Amino acid sequence: MRYLIDKGLSERRSLRFTGTSPSSFRYRPATDHNAALKEQIVTLAQRHRRYGAGMIYLKLRQAGMVVNHKRVDRLYAEAGLQVRRRKRKKIPVSERPPLERPSAANQVWSMDFVFDRTAEGRVIKSLTVVDDATHEAVAIVSERAIGGMQLARALDQLAKTRGLPKAIRTDNGKEFCSRATLTWAHARGVQLFLIEPGKPNQNAYIESFNGSFRDECLHEHWFTSLRNAQAVIEGWRREYNEEQPKKSLGGLTPAAYAKSLTQKSGKLPPDSKALCY
Repeated sequence: MRYLIDKGLSERRSLRFTGTSPSSFRYRPATDHNAALKEQIVTLAQRHRRYGAGMIYLKLRQAGMVVNHKRVDRLYAEAGLQVRRRKRKKIPVSERPPLERPSAANQVWSMDFVFDRTAEGRVIKSLTVVDDATHEAVAIVSERAIGGMQLARALDQLAKTRGLPKAIRTDNGKEFCSRATLTWAHARGVQLFLIEPGKPNQNAYIESFNGSFRDECLHEHWFTSLRNAQAVIEGWRREYNEEQPKKSLGGLTPAAYAKSLTQKSGKLPPDSKALCY
């Protein structure tokens, strides 16, 4: 069509010759007002590859943007950013008793172990510690092996910077039931809550955290050495606490939610050093 006009044929005759309507020929696409927002969504999705549209929306709100969540969902889908679900073993649904949530930091912690491997195939054993009230990742200690004595030493290190909780909830692993751990807890006045065997739902806070830890960190990185793994995992832990908003906390990060709890209560328990964290 444009070729005919350039050759000297009038626009009307060119339209009649090609069978094109004037409105189609003169149409100019409207400016895409969502281009900048879409670019921000793509940038966030590339940085956080396991974030869905809901988490991207919370990150935008965290950055001070006022945007409708339905627009974010639409642009997220148009960009083809949907997260592919990892295959997981189906577990029959069982009865889930309610899990009480503490009202202040450093009342109850949850602990568990998560395993991975470095490039040469050697095991990395990570002790994960979560505050049940604030959902903060209190610590992730990664070593080749962690027994009862190493567990007690790691908790003593945490006591220097954050203080100790009144109770710790764990499963029935041999490290948590060892003589070293029981002696440590008795000497420091920390109560140990052991869940029933085969019922991880009774330790739901740490199980939820471990799922995010595996999905967003362990599955996303290839560790060349133990030291490399420790550095990457610690960086992810800080990002989880300080940058990652959570729906269950009203869109706040765990660190911001912990601060709001402190302001509401006026003060932390006497044995807490959470503000030093």
